[in-house]
Amino acid sequence: MPPISGKLQMQHLAWRAGFGESLPVIEEWSHKKRKQVVDKVLIGREKDQLTPLTLANPPEVSDTPKSQMTKDEKKEKRQMEMQGIRDLNIAWINTMVNSEHPLREKMALFWHGHFASRSNRAIFSEQLLTIIRTNALGNFGDLLTGVSKSSAMLEYLNNKQNRKAHPNENFAREVMELFTLGRGNYTETDVKESARAFTGWNYDADGNFVFQEKAHDTGDKTFLGKTGDFNGDDVLKILLENKQTAKFITTKIYKFFVDDIPDDAKINALADKFYASNYDIKELMRTIFMADWFYDARYIGGHIKSPIELIVGLRRTIPVTFEKEEVMLSFQQILGQTLFYPPNVAGWPGGRNWIDSSSLMYRLQLPQMILYDKESDIKPKEIIPEMGMMQYTPPANTAFKKQLNKKIKTNVNWQPYFKEYEKVSRENLAATITDTLLLTNKSVNKALLDSYADATSRESYIKSVTIAIMSTPEYQLC
Repeated sequence: MPPISGKLQMQHLAWRAGFGESLPVIEEWSHKKRKQVVDKVLIGREKDQLTPLTLANPPEVSDTPKSQMTKDEKKEKRQMEMQGIRDLNIAWINTMVNSEHPLREKMALFWHGHFASRSNRAIFSEQLLTIIRTNALGNFGDLLTGVSKSSAMLEYLNNKQNRKAHPNENFAREVMELFTLGRGNYTETDVKESARAFTGWNYDADGNFVFQEKAHDTGDKTFLGKTGDFNGDDVLKILLENKQTAKFITTKIYKFFVDDIPDDAKINALADKFYASNYDIKELMRTIFMADWFYDARYIGGHIKSPIELIVGLRRTIPVTFEKEEVMLSFQQILGQTLFYPPNVAGWPGGRNWIDSSSLMYRLQLPQMILYDKESDIKPKEIIPEMGMMQYTPPANTAFKKQLNKKIKTNVNWQPYFKEYEKVSRENLAATITDTLLLTNKSVNKALLDSYADATSRESYIKSVTIAIMSTPEYQLC
C-alpha cells in the first residue's frame, strides 16, 4: 500500500477535527509540520473568542402557575418555547458553519450527544449548550459538574423529584451509566446511595442551580466502596477518581473521532494519559491528532458523516444562505439528527445507524436541492413532530410530500470557491476537485464526470463537477 500523502493526512485531520477545509488551507497545512497544524487546530485561528449563543428573544417567564393558565395561554407559551429552541438550533448550525475554531464546535457536538437531554424550556437548552461549548476542550471534571448542575439535565433526569425519604434514582443512574463509568461498572446499591447524595439538587425558574438543604438526605452513604456523608459534589469527585471513567470517556471519543471499532490497546494508553492529566480534554485530543496511527489508511474515509457534519461541511465548502433558515430543521429531521432533540438519553447511536435506503437517497439529492434548487423526489420515512418543529402529516398525504419536496430558495456564493481553483488547469480540474472533496475511492471517471458537467464555461464546469461529486455515496464518508 502506498504511503499516505501529507495532503490526504491533512484532509483527514480537517474532517475529524472539524467539518473539512478549503483547498488552500489543506495545501498550506501540507507544507507545515504536524505539530504546527495540530497546535493551530487545538486553539483555533487568531483572535478567536467564544461567543455564547444567546436567544435573541428569550421566552418570558410567566409568574402565573401553569395550573392557572388558560388553554390559549398554555398554547402561546408552548409555541414561544418551541420557537426559541428552533432559533437556538439555527444559531448553532450557523456558528459551526462560520466558526474560526471548528474543533471547539465539533467537540461540543460530541458532548451534545454524550450529555443528551431534551427540554421544553429554550433558556434551559441555551444554558446547557453554553456550559458544553465553554468546557468542550477544557477539563472534563468541570464539564461534568457544570452539566450535572444544569437545569436542562436536572429537569430531564427528574432530579427535581429526588428528595430525602422519596429518592428518585434516574439522575444518579444516568450519571454513572451514560456520563462516567458505563453500564456494568457499578451496583444497584451504588445507584441508591448516590441518589441519596443528589437529593436537594434543584433549579429555579431562571434555570439557576439551587441546593435545597431541607430536601437533602444527610447521613452516611456507601458509594463505590467509600463511606461518608456524601453530597452530589462528593459523588462526582469519587467518579472522577475512578479510572474506569477515563476509559469510558476515552472510548467514546475514540469511536467519534477515530473509528467505530474500538482498539483496546490504543484506548487504554490514551485513557491512562487522560487520567494522569486530570482529565484535560485538549491534551487528549492533542495526543490523538499527533499519533502516527491516527493517519493510518484504515481510518481515512471510514467514517460516515453525521447529518450535522454533512450539512455543515457542505455549507463551509460552498457559502450558502437560505431564504428561510428553518429549512435546516427539515434537513435534520429527515436525516435523523435534530439538535436539542436526541432520540433518548443515550444520544444518537451514530455510525451505520445514520444510513438507510431512505436517508441515503435524500443525502445524495441534498447537494442538488441546495445548490441547484432542484426538487426532491424522495419520500422520507415517518417524521415525528420533534419539538414542534414540523406539524405532523401522514407521509402518504399529498400536501405533506409537496411540503418536503418543494424547492429550497437559496443564495449561493460560488465566487470564493471558484477562486480556490483559479491556478488549476482545465484538464486537471475534475481530478483536483475530486481529490479535495473525497477521502476515499479517489479514482476519477473523467468521462462520467464530463457527461454530467456543464462545459459552457470554466465556472459552470467547476460548479457542475462539484455538485456531481457531492452527490456520490463516497462524499458521505470522511
